[in-house]
Amino acid sequence: MDDTDPRGTIAVLARERGVSLAELSRVLGRNPAYMQQYIDRGTPRRLAEADRATLARYLGVRESALGGPVRDELVAVLRIDAAAAAGPGGLVEDDRADGVLRIDAALLRQLRVRPDNASMIEVTGDSMEPVLGHGDTILVDRGDRRGVSGVIYVVRYDGALLVKRLARVPGGVELVSDNSAYPPIAVTGTPDIVGRVVWLSRRL
Repeated sequence: MDDTDPRGTIAVLARERGVSLAELSRVLGRNPAYMQQYIDRGTPRRLAEADRATLARYLGVRESALGGPVRDELVAVLRIDAAAAAGPGGLVEDDRADGVLRIDAALLRQLRVRPDNASMIEVTGDSMEPVLGHGDTILVDRGDRRGVSGVIYVVRYDGALLVKRLARVPGGVELVSDNSAYPPIAVTGTPDIVGRVVWLSRRL
């Protein structure tokens, strides 16, 4: 539970918004003195969950501000309109988004990914098996383009998006598949890294 004082918070919010306690009682479908008694006399001792949710919506605050549980919100993450291929490569047209997926904000914090740097892309092909398989959805951190050797990245290469493991070699970089049936791709100079693959979602 949130450790704020819900009674004091409601009283302050009501004053700030120019709403009377009688009006808040009406919003809840209660008698006009209901909220006054709750704040001044402590009756009821705790708001019902439905009443708390209604007041939070009406006052424009989260339920946790009124003594409810702290819940992590879902964050909208762009889904890129191109398959990141673990094989031949999905064609890219300016990385246009074809919608959004909603992901738990707590997961992004755990992965240390800023929401505005997060993208979701579907994997096609089998060249990154067994780590990544066809149809997997990967979370890409576009804020991490360091190109660390041994790490999996989404990379633009020859007009396509590829998901590969980077390997630093003399004179450049190799884009390496985990599936040994696919030979490494040699890249001279610095590869065009979209971002680091930090998480995957897989359908069973």
